[in-house]
Amino acid sequence: MKLKKENLSNFAFIILLALLLFTPVGFHVRVFVSRIFSFSPSALDQEDQLALLNFNWTLSNSSGEALDFKDLKGKVVLVNYWATWCPPCVAEMPGLQDLYNDYRGKVDFVFVAHDEGEKVRNFMGKKEYSFPVYFEKSSSPDVLSTESIPTTFIIDKKGKIVVQKTGAADWNGNATRELLERLLAE
Repeated sequence: MKLKKENLSNFAFIILLALLLFTPVGFHVRVFVSRIFSFSPSALDQEDQLALLNFNWTLSNSSGEALDFKDLKGKVVLVNYWATWCPPCVAEMPGLQDLYNDYRGKVDFVFVAHDEGEKVRNFMGKKEYSFPVYFEKSSSPDVLSTESIPTTFIIDKKGKIVVQKTGAADWNGNATRELLERLLAE
């Protein structure tokens, strides 16, 4: 039986599709595409900014040390929900690490992993990331609750959610840095 050109191209397309969907090659392609199409998020309009009234939230790091979110009240905070298996999450991590390197000690970073502790530790070590990762021990405040990852919030000193972005973004862009500088100066 002779293969026709049409059948051969269909077969090649199916093989390519299977590679993209079911192998690690596809994961890396999705990460790459997410990086290409990410941009710096902008602040929400004043009327769309929700106030964080409830700071009751307990998290812990991989060593089991607790973080009481109440301790961050009155500070500029970046909260990022992510997982190691999420291509858009992985795509935005280098920019978040760069932002963390420049703003740690000024901005509080809370990276909330939706993953197993061991996988997160391995991922962090392999990628040489040093930002603080936490795991939820209690439910997040309602206005920070999300079913989608990655989702990132930037909260000002008054507890207003100034940025709420779902999907990959370029967090190391000028727009984010200018926003953080403005929020820190307030």
